[in-house]
Amino acid sequence: MALADKLAAIDCGLGYACQFCPQEDVCALDKPHHNRVLIENRLAEIDQIILVLANKGGVGKSTVSANLAAGLAGRGFKVGVADADVHGPNQSRFFGFAGEHVRLGDSGLATRDYADPAMAQPVKVGSLAFLLESDDTPVVWRDAYKHDFVHHLAGSFDWGPLDFLIVDMPPGTGNELITLCDMLEGANVSALLVTTPQAVALMDSMKAARFCHERGLPILGVVENMAGMVCPHCAGEIHIFPNADLESRLAEAAVETVARVPLAIELASASDDGAPLVISAPESAAAKAFAPAVDACAALGRADFDGAVAHALDDVFAENLRADTLEEALAELDPLAQAEMRDAVTSLLGEEAARLHDAASAGEQKRGQS
Repeated sequence: MALADKLAAIDCGLGYACQFCPQEDVCALDKPHHNRVLIENRLAEIDQIILVLANKGGVGKSTVSANLAAGLAGRGFKVGVADADVHGPNQSRFFGFAGEHVRLGDSGLATRDYADPAMAQPVKVGSLAFLLESDDTPVVWRDAYKHDFVHHLAGSFDWGPLDFLIVDMPPGTGNELITLCDMLEGANVSALLVTTPQAVALMDSMKAARFCHERGLPILGVVENMAGMVCPHCAGEIHIFPNADLESRLAEAAVETVARVPLAIELASASDDGAPLVISAPESAAAKAFAPAVDACAALGRADFDGAVAHALDDVFAENLRADTLEEALAELDPLAQAEMRDAVTSLLGEEAARLHDAASAGEQKRGQS
């Protein structure tokens, strides 16, 4: 085998792209191969990827992304938030990490982990904001740099195993979205569109929907943000945008509205304070409004969740049969009694494993019918 072929077959094993490596100038290994393998390895540990899209800025993609991630984490899923908005990376603030930075280790760029007692697992947050000198540092990049950062976001951040990676997309259907879609070919990727009821926002949302249809990207639905508000004085409902016939336009595009989130001061305050409302004030009307969107995403992961639990318990049961404590207990019995007891324990654990697999299968069939 030629030296070049031998080098191409070797990977350094570091968890970050070659551009971050101090040995880049002298390293003779195949750099494109390493960067490709790095992304493949990261994606292999992520079950579902949700792109939160809107062709228009200012409609609340970041708010939806943060609360969607926190809502899923509150239901027991392992969740990460990838902030792909290069020019306005706000997820650091939405989770209370404004002004903080991350370090580069052998496993890659560290995420910042948002923890709360209401969540079994912390939300992992990766953002360009963690790599900037300060929060008000402008990012003035051409498309080539954006292309590289999108690859770093997926490959160089140390996401670990995740049930969901929520990607907060920048406005538009440009370089970042195209790069991500190309990179995520073959992965479990879906889109969640965000719009306001305003006609101009709806028009741009239809462009995003059309992009998804042409790209073959499944659309979970639309989150209608700023869908009215409650007057703080009379408690009456106020619609601040004129009726743009949202439902009929979405129906034409074969897209349904999955959630309507009101314009609420507590939602804006929670975002500014770095505490997603679905966790910090779950009983508020605005927080509850996110539930159907969380349901729509959770259904994707839940299809394999029960089965994954059942298979994981198979390993636990098998380990129990090999446990030292069991062997010590059996050692007190005569050989015949040992065999009978081992058979009884094996049968009992086998029956329970079969019950769990049947329950997982039944749940999957029920979801398929609904």
